Amino acid sequence: MASRSLTLYVGVTGHLQRRVEQHKAHSFDGFTAQYNIDRLVYFECYNYVNNAINREKQLKRWRREKKIALIKLKNSTWLDLSKEWGTLTEMQVPPLRSAAPRSGRDDKS
Repeated sequence: MASRSLTLYVGVTGHLQRRVEQHKAHSFDGFTAQYNIDRLVYFECYNYVNNAINREKQLKRWRREKKIALIKLKNSTWLDLSKEWGTLTEMQVPPLRSAAPRSGRDDKS
């Protein structure tokens, strides 16, 4: 997730559409509400929660520049990928990238 000023937030959830709606509504006090982080600019899908959590931890260790490069690779104009969700059912929301289960190795750069 990102703000218009490009402040970034990385998180994991079992229900992406609901969680994005919570961020947009600022349902919880904290970092995303404080910095108005309400745009979905990148996401990955995983079949296993452990893989998703490992990827979240990996991304959180990355430098900001590397995160921005990853976002630009798939969403060069930083569009809010959830913008049309109000008119789509959950099953119609296309994934930006489906990631295969990862090995136990981590990229620590």
